[in-house]
Amino acid sequence: MNDHSSVPLDRPESRRVSDKLTRGRMIVALDALLSKRNVTLAAKHLEMQTSALSRLLGQMREEFGDPLFVRSGSGLVPTPFAEALRPKVQALAAAIDDLFEPTVVSPPAEAPFDPGWNVPSGIPVPPLVTRPANLLDGQPSPAEVITNLERVGQSNCPHDRLARHIGVLGIAGGGHGRPLTAEEAEEAMGIVLAGEADPVQTGALFGMMRVRGATAPELAGFVRAMQTHVAGRLGRTIHADVDWPCFTSPNYHNPPWFFHAARLIAQAGHRVLLHGNTGSGAASGRYEVVAAALGIPVCSTTDDIDTALATERIAYVPLTALAPQIHRLIGLHRVTQFRNAALEAVHLLRPAGGRTSLLGVTKPSHRELHRDTARLLGWSHIAVLGSVRDVAQYTPFRPATIHRLIDGEPSDLALPARIGEPPATPRPRGTNLDYWQGVWTGAMRDARATRIIVGTAAFALFSLPGNAGIGFDEAMAQAEELWKHRRPR
Repeated sequence: MNDHSSVPLDRPESRRVSDKLTRGRMIVALDALLSKRNVTLAAKHLEMQTSALSRLLGQMREEFGDPLFVRSGSGLVPTPFAEALRPKVQALAAAIDDLFEPTVVSPPAEAPFDPGWNVPSGIPVPPLVTRPANLLDGQPSPAEVITNLERVGQSNCPHDRLARHIGVLGIAGGGHGRPLTAEEAEEAMGIVLAGEADPVQTGALFGMMRVRGATAPELAGFVRAMQTHVAGRLGRTIHADVDWPCFTSPNYHNPPWFFHAARLIAQAGHRVLLHGNTGSGAASGRYEVVAAALGIPVCSTTDDIDTALATERIAYVPLTALAPQIHRLIGLHRVTQFRNAALEAVHLLRPAGGRTSLLGVTKPSHRELHRDTARLLGWSHIAVLGSVRDVAQYTPFRPATIHRLIDGEPSDLALPARIGEPPATPRPRGTNLDYWQGVWTGAMRDARATRIIVGTAAFALFSLPGNAGIGFDEAMAQAEELWKHRRPR
């Protein structure tokens, strides 16, 4: 009787199986290397030994007949061949992950937005305004670059002035540049917002800042230029008590409970201005739908904002209405796949002033950076919440940090998890938008959502100027009362 239960390793069928297994590992490893650009970091991500990944990289090089990566001072740089493989490798690696994802229904509280939330913005936005320069016939030497930059003054054309600032960031290569001063950054961003920058210059400015990381003076300069740009469009000053930026990715799928919290703060008598966007694609109008569903006026003109703050004490202003040019700068993410410094600065825009600003910041290193920027801008009050997304929404069953300015002085507070996370509430049939509205009206009872809303409102109350003497527990108690006595629409 023939026994086929085992196959000798030297048989062709066995080698083909072995090759398939190895190639599967190669795909996952190559995806990690393309993402991390560092063998040690990629190995840590894959939970394998660095030496094992190095051997696998050697196999990949032999298999593909290409070095795949070359070393540089900043890590591994993919070869053109590896870059060409990137889309297919990412898709295959994602497909492998999806195959082994547990086939369970997501918790209701984390359910993705239904199509009713995701609509394009109804506000038309013109393309990014630029002014191409005439390219030079020859490339100057580093010495000539330095000499030319020294001759650039305020009388020169915008292209030359912006070129000087870009040159300062990375003059002559070799890492000998320096960060921009606040004044230099303000002029550079002013040129970009005025539509006077060459497209190459805009890419170079943001790209070089991305590599090094923006500094507080640079962000402060960008914010001043943005504020001047927006003030010119608004035509006159608008006043609010609470500035609440809400710039989130279209891939942020959790319900925006912070809109409910902002509504509570407005009903307590404080004027709240929400402003932001959700990208520039098919979901760009999401917060316009959200605001309108809760009865928050969606404003596109100065008169609309004034009226809304006077009558409802709350308004939402899409960035597309405030400043299409800034909206387009942020939208460059779609062609660069990195967050540029304009997105960091726009969180500090404060288009209507405000006694305080409520920010949510994901990256720990950026939380103090935003507060330092606020100090340079001369602000007295700001509250930066350590959040899972770049919007001020507090989750009381997770630890959090608050970095504040109180009368211009920094103050930090670490908040432990205050309660255990309530169980997810089973949802009836209906859209997420219906459910989200129903939590406000009381038609739907969701303990988890209610804790987030009350906690976020408490964070806002705690951060208001004049409330520096109250503790967070007292703010929570005040928020509870606001929730109990809210005015359903």
